[in-house]
Amino acid sequence: MCDTCGCNITDGNRYLVSPGGRLAQTRDGRAAVTVLKSLLDENDHQAMHNRAHFDARGILAVNLMSSPGAGKTALLEATIDALGDPSRMVVIEGDLETENDANRIRARGVTAIQIATGSACHLDAHMVHDALHRLDLEGVDLVFIENVGNLVCPAEFIVGEHHKVMLLSAAEGDDKPLKYPLMFHESSVLLINKIDLMPYTNFNLEAAHQNALQVSPRLKIFDISCKTKEGLDNWLNWLRDEHKKVKAS
Repeated sequence: MCDTCGCNITDGNRYLVSPGGRLAQTRDGRAAVTVLKSLLDENDHQAMHNRAHFDARGILAVNLMSSPGAGKTALLEATIDALGDPSRMVVIEGDLETENDANRIRARGVTAIQIATGSACHLDAHMVHDALHRLDLEGVDLVFIENVGNLVCPAEFIVGEHHKVMLLSAAEGDDKPLKYPLMFHESSVLLINKIDLMPYTNFNLEAAHQNALQVSPRLKIFDISCKTKEGLDNWLNWLRDEHKKVKAS
């Protein structure tokens, strides 16, 4: 569970431990807020239900994770512009407060649902499930879930996605994969963003690749700039290929 920061109970799963909820009491009568494993099991069960929604409709679901400011929303904007036909994409936005990022996505004609997590530093499967019931998924090919900016907690929760995708910007340290290994280990793809800034930073691109692959040798790594569009074709082709796999399954 989210043992690092203690935010095990979120607005999405709170009903489970509230009076009358399934986990309101344990068998020996103790408060269920101490039973973290049960909450995680419930999250995983809900995530599989979410995944069934996507699979039944041939939708590719991607969970975007990064530290704050790495460029998740900018990546979505660039992806929407490149792929075209905004009616075939929807975005679920996770932030502690505001609808700022959701409004940026809506400005490009894509439906975006904002989840304000309050004090929770990650999305969980229950939050995503609630958002799905506010979305019309007819004719949709891609669902992007932009998680809360955080390098720890989002990796600990599956939400029904087919893939977790991690962003690391050239404005950060190239040792981030070694310092926060779980996020990189759980991801299918690493996007090293803002490579246009490398002349102005101490970021070592080769070291970043080596460190990430040390954590997860199976990781696909694409070097990109959402500003200059350099390297975006590799990311877009990966999305297209993965969507074809989901459609065919």
